[in-house]
Amino acid sequence: MRPRWIGTLLYVPLLYGLGWLVVRPLAGIAPGLRPDQVNLAGAVLSLVLLLLTLPWRLRRAWGESHPWQALGVVAPLPAVLGSFGRGLLRALALLALVVVALLASGNARWIGLAGLEGGEWLNAVALVVGVGFAEELVFRGWLWGELQRLLAPRPALLLQAAIFALVHPWSRAGLLGGVGLLGGLVLLGLNLALLRRDDRGILWGPIGLHGGLVGGWFALQAGLLELQPQAPLWLAGPGGAQPNPIGGLVGWVGLGALLALRAWRKKEYREEALPKSNG
Repeated sequence: MRPRWIGTLLYVPLLYGLGWLVVRPLAGIAPGLRPDQVNLAGAVLSLVLLLLTLPWRLRRAWGESHPWQALGVVAPLPAVLGSFGRGLLRALALLALVVVALLASGNARWIGLAGLEGGEWLNAVALVVGVGFAEELVFRGWLWGELQRLLAPRPALLLQAAIFALVHPWSRAGLLGGVGLLGGLVLLGLNLALLRRDDRGILWGPIGLHGGLVGGWFALQAGLLELQPQAPLWLAGPGGAQPNPIGGLVGWVGLGALLALRAWRKKEYREEALPKSNG
């Protein structure tokens, strides 16, 4: 079975819109809530609706009798832990590259663990699990799966990365910063999808990489690292007081290096698999 384009285009936006509409009365019921808190409640409700309806969507449009396995969420525990750990290590390596570049250039000062309070640690962990799981379930789980049933493999891979990049608020960073952030998001989307492919469809590697980047960068900014106000956009990334390093040169280099390393390993594996000549 294959889904229809109209269903693919409307499914998640309709769920998000429904969640957004349902929570609007909260602003009147609880005037003390900030607009961002109301929006967060809408996003959480949309995620709940997604979790409730995804099995139905996959059975109806994909013909899958085991939807959570098809999405890569359910797998043997050792495989899940190994995949998640590999993704998290990649995130730590990318963040370490950014931190070293900032420290070496004099654009940041290392504070250490004393600069981070207990609540901020919990916040970082919640971001690793919450943002990583929610966004990967949508983009590398559902969306990429739908596109693979509608398109050839390579266009599906590229399109999921492009959509992932475009739906993030990259345009708020100005022209130069927006281009940098958009390119970094595309590179990240490719890395996340290929990591899932390498892990034989298990989604927890992308969750570890994506969540690790978001939660790790939050922890660094919350107290582990003091970023200098004059840190250049090309190094720290666009975003002003809240920069996103994947939009800077170091982020591009790190994400590009992961893609290049994967391609090199794949080439080495193919060469080793070739039959040896006797002549």
